Amino acid sequence: LSINLIDYYCIFHFLFLINKIFKFLGMYIINKLSIFYIIINLSNILSYKSINLSNKLLFKHIFSTSESIKPSDTPKLPKVEGIKVRSNYLRDPLENELKNEEIFVSPDAVVVLKYHGSYMQDNRDNRQKGVEKEYQFMLRLKSPAGEIPPNLYQLVDDLSRDYGQGDLRITTRQAWQIHGILKGNLKTVISNIIKIGSSTIGACGDVSRNVMCTPAPFTKPAYEYARQYSSVLAELFKPQSQALTELWLDEEKVANVEYWYQNIEKTGIDIQKEIHTAKLPQVLTSDPIEPLYGQRYLPRKFKVALTVPGDNSLDIYTNDIGLVVLTDDKTGELLGFNVMVGGGMGRTHNKESTFARIADHLGYVSKDKLLDLCKAILATQRDHGNREIRPNARMKYLVHEKGIDNFKALVETYFGETIEPWKDIIPWEYKDWMGWYEQGDGKLFLGINIEQGRVKDFNSELLIKKGLRTIIDKYNLTSILTPSQSIILKDIEYEHRAEITQILHSHGIIPIESVNPITRKSMACPALPLCGLAVTEAERRMPEWNDQITNLLKKVNLPNETLITRMTGCPNGCARPYMAELGLVGDGPEMYQIWVGGSPNLTNLAFTYANKVKWEQVSDTIEKLFIQWRDERINNESFGTFCSRVGLDSLVK
Repeated sequence: LSINLIDYYCIFHFLFLINKIFKFLGMYIINKLSIFYIIINLSNILSYKSINLSNKLLFKHIFSTSESIKPSDTPKLPKVEGIKVRSNYLRDPLENELKNEEIFVSPDAVVVLKYHGSYMQDNRDNRQKGVEKEYQFMLRLKSPAGEIPPNLYQLVDDLSRDYGQGDLRITTRQAWQIHGILKGNLKTVISNIIKIGSSTIGACGDVSRNVMCTPAPFTKPAYEYARQYSSVLAELFKPQSQALTELWLDEEKVANVEYWYQNIEKTGIDIQKEIHTAKLPQVLTSDPIEPLYGQRYLPRKFKVALTVPGDNSLDIYTNDIGLVVLTDDKTGELLGFNVMVGGGMGRTHNKESTFARIADHLGYVSKDKLLDLCKAILATQRDHGNREIRPNARMKYLVHEKGIDNFKALVETYFGETIEPWKDIIPWEYKDWMGWYEQGDGKLFLGINIEQGRVKDFNSELLIKKGLRTIIDKYNLTSILTPSQSIILKDIEYEHRAEITQILHSHGIIPIESVNPITRKSMACPALPLCGLAVTEAERRMPEWNDQITNLLKKVNLPNETLITRMTGCPNGCARPYMAELGLVGDGPEMYQIWVGGSPNLTNLAFTYANKVKWEQVSDTIEKLFIQWRDERINNESFGTFCSRVGLDSLVK
């Protein structure tokens, strides 16, 4: 039984015991059996254990007025919570369903499969009335800090060709997605990923998702620490159930540890010890398999990100936990971390109880106490997050409901001490790290813009997939997936710069100086035709929308202006549209909600400007705003800053 269920039974027995005592005193009757009952219940209450159900039934007739205690008296769990409990630590019913001949899995198995890194989908473009859906599976990899060794890149590229739909997608959380995998091939694909020393564990599900990090591969100490602790936290919060490998490897043993362990080793942290121990007992559950999560895992997904002062290349304020590395200015020694909590993008149309939210500053923690604090924050969400109403299960709602001061006090009951105040840092700036840079160790890195993260050979003139693979094969380069759906190639020798530039050119991949600035600052989720939540287009429409914005800016005599724009096919916010200066959010078939007011440095939440705007009317609607911006802005302020300053009521309708 879980702790919550034990609490329930203890309270139940205590009240039941009191009832019997009062009956006993009122009747002045005592017998050996009633004394035996009282002793057993007191013993169980004091030892914090629930009495066995068979014993309850044994004593149900002790008194003539006793009521029987039935299994149905147990509180009913919400649907997804029940699936997690019945799953036997993420095994059932998936394990058996993987063995049958069906091309799909059941709804319960769909929930469990997410923890293994996969979603079931079907191509809506191919749906036909009366014909079974063409089910397929999307697989998302775990890649802390977005780092992809060359052998993993080659494997994923091959798997997408042999078992997927022939392309790859870079997510907005620095991970690969392979689309189009058939159920019968899932085991082959996942097992190959595990064997090479990678993983899909925790890429989805009610656990910590892929840990993000500034993608810039500088060798400066602060950047090194950010990458190292991204790996540490990714492993600390990894689900421990062996089902996550057993289902895919059968009796085989993993020959290689995950490649990010080399970063953990640099910190000297004993990660297994950290997973199984805590400063205070309430941080850990009594569960022998999942000491941090427990049998029910978290109420909802949990997102963590790390960066350095000033570098907001990753929307740091949109995470459940955001960490900022602080080092000694002179020596570069790691001192500690600024900590923010309670960010998140997902919401539901027409439900005001759901909303996007930016994180609050929680405080500062020294390096030696970071893991204790992070475990305390996770345990706070585990125990106090809303498991009854799933749309309100993210930690942002807990922070919002309690307020940052009360939330901080609650975390401190798990942390065991007062959290220090946030330390002042330099202002934030959005950086995408595209183009050529010196790493700091005599080598270069190159950021290559990938429009909406689609690594694909589009035609004979634009061969993105082939071009990147050619470079990886020839120079054996590690790559880094960026939070803006692009890619960085690192550790490039100076003498290879010209050759790499030529390879990119020959495959139609243009240098960043030639990329439309609007396109460069844009993001979109995959949406149609594969995402089951999408209500309209996003990724496929974004190139057209970028061209429209570019033309509108020229039309209103602002040709040199640029802005951050994002598009999603539903309100869940995977491309973080609520942080954009201009965001389009799917609001029905061929309709969008328009959001404005995000800041150029991604620290300000946008607001809703219009609802259910038909696609063919979006351009005209935005043109009016651009004209007002041109005529009324102060000191050349950006579009997002202008909208935020003016406010909704003063914007032209």
